[in-house]
Amino acid sequence: MTWLKKYRLEALLLAPLLLYILGFTVYPIFQTITMSFLDRFTGALTLANYREIIGKVEFKSALFNTVAFALLSLTLEMVTAIVIALILKRRFFGRGFLRAMLMVPMGVPTLVSGVAMTYIFSIHGYLNELLYRLNIIELPVDWASGGLRTLMMVSLADMWKVTPMVILILLAGLESIQDEVYEAASIDGATAWQTFRNITLPLLKPYITMAIILRAIDAFRVFELVLVLAGRATPVLSTFAYDEYNNYGNAYTSAAASTILLVIIMIFIYGYLKVGGSEEVSG
Repeated sequence: MTWLKKYRLEALLLAPLLLYILGFTVYPIFQTITMSFLDRFTGALTLANYREIIGKVEFKSALFNTVAFALLSLTLEMVTAIVIALILKRRFFGRGFLRAMLMVPMGVPTLVSGVAMTYIFSIHGYLNELLYRLNIIELPVDWASGGLRTLMMVSLADMWKVTPMVILILLAGLESIQDEVYEAASIDGATAWQTFRNITLPLLKPYITMAIILRAIDAFRVFELVLVLAGRATPVLSTFAYDEYNNYGNAYTSAAASTILLVIIMIFIYGYLKVGGSEEVSG
């Protein structure tokens, strides 16, 4: 009570934020986890909800698609971001303008970017038109029909939206490398590839690891892009949980699927905290 009297003003200012976090984050998560272990009819503790969704083909497909999407999008984003970051590290005319333009997708809401991508990937979209004019296809391709092509479509759309954030992280890493290191490598006669492999890549590793973990957390909870571009043809864990609750009216199996997704995300958050903590200590 003495502590409360001493910091009464601070506690009063923090109270709205604490209530917000407890009411809109902690309590819903706790309730969801609890519901996933309850029988929908008797309210008794059970694992039936997990057994039910694990037995569904749609859940297995959603789990596979979630992992496949995360791997595909992470690979595309990291390779693209490293190439662009290396280009932006160099000094050339218009570099500031190019940097600003590359950041534009970050300001576009995910739902809007998903709708914009339908102009490219729909049956009558720009991509089919381009491939047809290049004589690569004779009939339009339905990119949202499911399978690998749909995963690739969503991954490309996700890459356009979030790669700027990865570029910023990697660019910060590249800017932190001293020019003297490159000058010493040049004096020793190192080629561009040897300099990248033996100097840039090892020194950039903490930033690459950080970007991969942050993006993996986002990739596993992808929702809007998949819903807008692929619909039900290619479910992921988040859209599977949404369907269970919204279309089938089963809040308990939806809670079980959400809890599994939460566990996957928590693993990556733990990895982020471990990497971030160790980097802070070493720094």
